[in-house]
Amino acid sequence: MATKNTGNKTAAKKTKAKKTTKAKKTTKAKKTTKAKKTTKAKKAKKITTTKKITTTKKTKAARTTKKTKARASKKTAPDLPPVDHSPERIEWLLQALARGYPGTTTALHWETPVQLLVATILSAQCTDERVNKVTPAVFERFPTTAALAAAPQQELERLIHSTGFFRAKARSIKGAAAVIAEQHGSEVPRSMEAMVALPGVARKTANVVLGTAHGLATGVVVDTHVKRLAGRLGLSAQTNTDKIERDLMTVIPQERWVSFGHQLILHGRAVCRARKPHCTECALAPRCPSADRTAP
Repeated sequence: MATKNTGNKTAAKKTKAKKTTKAKKTTKAKKTTKAKKTTKAKKAKKITTTKKITTTKKTKAARTTKKTKARASKKTAPDLPPVDHSPERIEWLLQALARGYPGTTTALHWETPVQLLVATILSAQCTDERVNKVTPAVFERFPTTAALAAAPQQELERLIHSTGFFRAKARSIKGAAAVIAEQHGSEVPRSMEAMVALPGVARKTANVVLGTAHGLATGVVVDTHVKRLAGRLGLSAQTNTDKIERDLMTVIPQERWVSFGHQLILHGRAVCRARKPHCTECALAPRCPSADRTAP
């Protein structure tokens, strides 16, 4: 009888142990399943959140781009008068400019072509007056093309600091000087192709140097003044400087390209200013389609 009871107890324990083990496995399985579901839900939520953030960023970026384009459109697409390229009017404007600004050249101070190149690079986003105050010390410290190419970056930056964008300008000056010294025998190139291949040199800078230092009419200098006046005078309806230059090169005789650019720059500084043009004092007013629009 005792043996039978012992057997029953042992069987009961085994059954209980099996149930406990099964219960533990079931609980563990449930926890694992729940954990997997939770992890999957978190991942799904994270992906959804990321998508929402990305969508929001794209939407904001699109709105910003749209606003920027709208602002740019307002700034770069002014109410310009119709373009008038009649030969008689062009000749009249050229003669008026020649009378008002005879023998005009750049306001930058220079003695050698490489000095003019350096001064022109420095004049970007800076007044010629400020550049003329800075360049004497630069040319005294680095008098040759080779010296400019080997100039310590930080020292050159310090000398030109007040012209703005001094780090980029220092790199351009050193880079251009190095190419000129190594590939052109320390002589500033005499072609547009070679000039625009120099670091930091675009068409405007190239036109200034080629036209003023070498007397080569390779194009028309288009700075902010020329861009503004070309529109106001009805010479171009474009807002891109390269396209404006092409328009001017089409209607202005090549022998006048160099002087025309200098004269228009001076006229823009002295009379046809951006905010308050002095139309009543302007010699070009009789044939300027914007005289009645811009007069204060």
